[in-house]
Amino acid sequence: MDIELWPAGGERRWRLVTDTVMGGVSQGTLLATEINRRPAARMRGAVSTENNGGFIQIAMDLAPDGGAYDASGFAGVGIEVSGNGETYGVHLRTTDMVRPQQSYREAFAAPPLWTVIRLPFAQFVPHRIETPLNIMRLRRIGLVAIGRAFDADLSVARLWLY
Repeated sequence: MDIELWPAGGERRWRLVTDTVMGGVSQGTLLATEINRRPAARMRGAVSTENNGGFIQIAMDLAPDGGAYDASGFAGVGIEVSGNGETYGVHLRTTDMVRPQQSYREAFAAPPLWTVIRLPFAQFVPHRIETPLNIMRLRRIGLVAIGRAFDADLSVARLWLY
């Protein structure tokens, strides 16, 4: 059974975060738009590694209050995306994390045509954290352009847990 996380009413919204929060210079935009007749959230921008930066992302808290969301009844994250052929990441954060650079990560390619991608929780790799992924304490999902200088253009029509 799927649970649709976006689009879903007004309580769950994407927000843009860039490396400027830590002194980087990457620039990005987030726009609600329509691509090939599909409503979508579109993240565009220039990722720069200057000043120890290197990311732009759109992120969504899973619980309305920003707390833990129990995803133990699901096997992974599904996304329907289109992009510019570049590689992006899905980053998961839990309520157990204390540092902003901690996450669980899995990469995906975003081709120009709408594509459905399923990412099992078991494939996510811990980044700067030793604790195994606890899907009973998920807090946030981010779609991220990261790690190298490039022009990002990623659109998401749907995001769900499956």
